[in-house]
Amino acid sequence: MYCPQCGQLQVSENVRFCSRCGFLLEGVTAVVASGGVVPPRYVQPVNRGLSARSKGVRQGALLMLSTLLVVPILAIITTNFNFNPELFVPLAAIGCFIGGLLRILYALMMEDANPPIEGGQVGAYAPAMNPQLDTAARQSLPPVNQAGNWRPRPNTAEIYQPPSITENTTRLLDKDDPNTR
Repeated sequence: MYCPQCGQLQVSENVRFCSRCGFLLEGVTAVVASGGVVPPRYVQPVNRGLSARSKGVRQGALLMLSTLLVVPILAIITTNFNFNPELFVPLAAIGCFIGGLLRILYALMMEDANPPIEGGQVGAYAPAMNPQLDTAARQSLPPVNQAGNWRPRPNTAEIYQPPSITENTTRLLDKDDPNTR
């Protein structure tokens, strides 16, 4: 298989990324294998609902904000009817606020962050109705080379030549030994 971005011939069909440009080849292999039709698992659904985690955080925030509405109304009602406002108003304030905070914490720790998949979005295997690429076309496609500005990495061995092992040894032998004189 050739990379559709740079035209590099891939070593095997199981390679996930192009070795030259890094292009993700997993989806391309699935499209070619299905005859040119994009498999349903690679199609992004347009309208997905909120996840359970998002719904829980929203419910907790709404419960915490409802404290601003519930507490004054409860204070007015208990004061007018003498139902002991010193007990009910603080309990309602603490209950709504702490309840909302606990709901948010539960949603963040325990509920799923991914939105639910509807039954219509999960597609069973269906053969390609109008394949764009048949087997003869797949085998006869030429490689596509779109990387005109691509240049190979410089060979750093040309920039610096490491000294050989024998040079160092030869230099040691060439030195005059003070004990031999």
